Amino acid sequence: MKKVVTFGEIMLRLTPPGYLRFSQANSFDIEYGGGESNVAVSLANFGVPVDFVTRIPDNDIGKCALMEVRKRGVGTDKIIFGGDRLGIYFLETGAVSRGSKIVYDRENSSMSKITPGMINWDAVFEGVEWFHWSGITPAISKSAADACLEAVKIASSKGITISTDFNYRAKLWKYCDNKSRQDIMTELTSYSNVILGSEYDANMFFNITPESISAEIKGEEREKASFLSVCNQMKQKFPRIEKIIKTFRNSISASHNNWSAILYDGEKLYESPEYEITDIVDRVGGGDSFMGALIYVLLKDKNKNQEALNFAIAASCLKHTIKGDVNLVTIEEVENLMQGDSSGRVAR
Repeated sequence: MKKVVTFGEIMLRLTPPGYLRFSQANSFDIEYGGGESNVAVSLANFGVPVDFVTRIPDNDIGKCALMEVRKRGVGTDKIIFGGDRLGIYFLETGAVSRGSKIVYDRENSSMSKITPGMINWDAVFEGVEWFHWSGITPAISKSAADACLEAVKIASSKGITISTDFNYRAKLWKYCDNKSRQDIMTELTSYSNVILGSEYDANMFFNITPESISAEIKGEEREKASFLSVCNQMKQKFPRIEKIIKTFRNSISASHNNWSAILYDGEKLYESPEYEITDIVDRVGGGDSFMGALIYVLLKDKNKNQEALNFAIAASCLKHTIKGDVNLVTIEEVENLMQGDSSGRVAR
């Protein structure tokens, strides 16, 4: 099986029990997660050899985070120690018409203080076929952005497939202005081959917006036309891009969503089935579970666009039933859902 490396920050997640608000909480449930570590766990869960690379503090909390990914089968021997603290985020889980809320406490975290030269990327990328990063990593600090750029340059020089989930976060990107943010993401994206992102991400990172669309085009067709317009502009700007993917979340309420995705490979637009997800348990990590599942299929065959899209949206749909950041479903469970088994019957 081909090997994957992901690079980013893992955090301590603190959540009030059930649907309590922060102001009601007397205790917090503890989880560990982060965009790139979540992708790594999904891949390991599907049997793919994967290493997660990050920087964590050499203390009990850092070691708890390390144990959490290690117990899921993710390689951790490339993780480095240093700095004073693990990043934290607080999650207030929404319900019905009240949306979820996230508060970050990650300033001066160990990962935010990483610098180029700390990671031996030549050793990390030995025998590796795929490298994944997300827009969250360069958002946490300029030095993290520089370390990420170092990684993608070396990965590209070795012929490794590079993917990214743009993951624009308005609450991050505090250290630079809009132009600097766009310059940073433009250089990083120039090395990437597979992109997960939306028109909004393209606007925030590259000032790319949909070109004029005929008023006669309505509804879903208008959304597709808008996406294709942005895709074509992205491919002109970044010639190495092979595939651009977008997920669609129609939020009927905080606990009732419709979920689907599309993929464009420069020639054809592929569409996934749409899943109706009711009584959502936890939607955090939905995009990460999608990305991990997509990589899993494309690792085996880069041309299986439809299969990859269908598997990824089904795996991500199931993630919404699991508390915590990471997706812990099996390949068999994903395939059963793809074949129409959404009954939730007890397996005996």
